[in-house]
Amino acid sequence: MKTIQKTVIALAASSLLATAAFAQSAPAAAPEAPEVSPITANISLVSDYRYRGISQSNLRPAVQGGFDYSHESGFYIGNWNSSITWVNNLNPGVSSGIEMDFYAGIKKELIGEGFASDFGVLQYYYPTSGNFTSPSVNPNTTELYAAQNYTFGPVTGFLKLSYAVTNTFGNQNSSGSYYPDLTANYDTGIWGLALNGHVGYQYIAGTPAGTTVSNSSLYSYTDWKFGVTKDFGGGLSLAAAYIGTNAKKNGTTYAYVSPAGKNLGGSTGVVTLTKTF
Repeated sequence: MKTIQKTVIALAASSLLATAAFAQSAPAAAPEAPEVSPITANISLVSDYRYRGISQSNLRPAVQGGFDYSHESGFYIGNWNSSITWVNNLNPGVSSGIEMDFYAGIKKELIGEGFASDFGVLQYYYPTSGNFTSPSVNPNTTELYAAQNYTFGPVTGFLKLSYAVTNTFGNQNSSGSYYPDLTANYDTGIWGLALNGHVGYQYIAGTPAGTTVSNSSLYSYTDWKFGVTKDFGGGLSLAAAYIGTNAKKNGTTYAYVSPAGKNLGGSTGVVTLTKTF
């Protein structure tokens, strides 16, 4: 028994040594890449929720978050939400504390690698209480959009056109409003820093009932942003940006004004902390 045991042990040891020697001489097999989940989620804290240059939170901080599902075919669907306070500015008898965005589309590299084309629909939904009275209407808005993404080495971004097929953010008779915008990001390659730039033009179509003054002359404007983003890794990033618009005054007050009489489209700095899962 002992002799057999010793022989078995010796053979096992020889086998292990041979295996170890082979493992050292042969190239190591590449580890399998972890499977990428088609679902991602994000949450953000922002010092002022600025959308297309206009504060949606009355110049105050906001909490934001959402999730996305992306299929290998290029189809995607998602939801994004933010705390807001601007809806009651349209009408004192109406309030809403949240913006809920629902969107779906398809994104494919039709031109070439790094140049994804994106087509979709976006529904802005604002749960409200109370009734709207003229000249305000429900702020719920539906937009169609088309975007062309681009990549030139460390420079990435997109050119996008959004077109409203309903009234736009509470403006009467404003179907047909549109928003073209250009966004560019430059990866510096230093400390995870990227420079960000953006410019857009919000055109508000139509004329409110019973008036001769067009929405465009009151509420159309250009917005811009210059900023920097720090990627800490692990889905955590911090962004700082300077944002502004040339939104007009409506008579003696601003076209986009807070209950305190402040310009919601005035130039300001915004800080955003984001975690992606």
